[in-house]
Amino acid sequence: MNHSFRPTDPSRRKHLALDDIDIARLIGHASAPSDLELAADFLHGRRVLVTGAGGSIGSELCRQIRRFEPAEVIMLDRDESALQAVQVSIAGHGLLDTRDVVLADIRDRAAIAAIMTERRPEVVFHAAALKHLPMLEQYPDEAWKTNVVGTRDVLEAAAAAQVQTFVNISTDKAANPTSVLGRTKRLGERLTAWAASTTGNDYVSVRFGNVLGSRGSMLPLFVELIQCGLPVTVTHPDATRYFMSIPEACHLVIQAGATAGPGEVLVLDMGEPVRILDVAESLIAELDADADIVFSGLRPGEKLHEELIGEGESDERPVHPKISHASVPPLCPTALDEERWTIDRAPGTRVPA
Repeated sequence: MNHSFRPTDPSRRKHLALDDIDIARLIGHASAPSDLELAADFLHGRRVLVTGAGGSIGSELCRQIRRFEPAEVIMLDRDESALQAVQVSIAGHGLLDTRDVVLADIRDRAAIAAIMTERRPEVVFHAAALKHLPMLEQYPDEAWKTNVVGTRDVLEAAAAAQVQTFVNISTDKAANPTSVLGRTKRLGERLTAWAASTTGNDYVSVRFGNVLGSRGSMLPLFVELIQCGLPVTVTHPDATRYFMSIPEACHLVIQAGATAGPGEVLVLDMGEPVRILDVAESLIAELDADADIVFSGLRPGEKLHEELIGEGESDERPVHPKISHASVPPLCPTALDEERWTIDRAPGTRVPA
């Protein structure tokens, strides 16, 4: 099904970078305020390790964390080129010969344990994950090995190294999950809650929706399609998602780490959900393009409308007006074999709590 949207003469088409696009206007709300007062004592003078540091969320976390003068920021990723890019953005060089960059895969249990033991971080932000829903529906084993087993291994290594604060980056798809992505991230939340119960430390998960402008996400994909004169593919005309800019999401992730209690799932307030179709039409208008919008239908595991708070979870906000405090049942790592079946179930079914 096609939906044509032709706002202006194609000869007037603009070619804009992502930085030139008014994201706040696209998603209907402004970025978070710039005060990060809750995070100052939480990060100041501490050794901080970020997994997935080369990704969109991980790299922005590294940049924001450095504002609070930590003793050290350890940037870990399996992608050497991504590590070089974030090092350039932070240190002004990409020499890759300094201790702030660590090349490792969270799926390598022994390597992660050795790094934690040697570097002794006090705070860990765990942003490494596989995140593309349709890809993980095709390759559920990869989702399991990274999002579940990899998270387990990072948690175990952190606990052995006596990490005091651990922030697991989750997703709204973990609330009432219907996809492989959602189910694996839900298990990551439950493993984090278990680690909190056994260590007594502030091991928490932070759950939020889509971030506009992240690598491989909807916004840069739409921009590329429009500027190449190709149709924009939207799954459903009524599909909505929660959206937030990368800096805003990372701002609240850091705030969440500063306010968390052991085992909690902290859910970021992302404002009102936005129709994907509205974002596509706004981008086409912004670029003065002559583009078609093609509706493809929801893919296996996809929801028409995402949720941030799951069934049986509360929406209490005792500390920060944009952060809800919820809880999930802890999951002992030895029970993972029993949970493995949930990843292979047909799309559209839910993982039992």
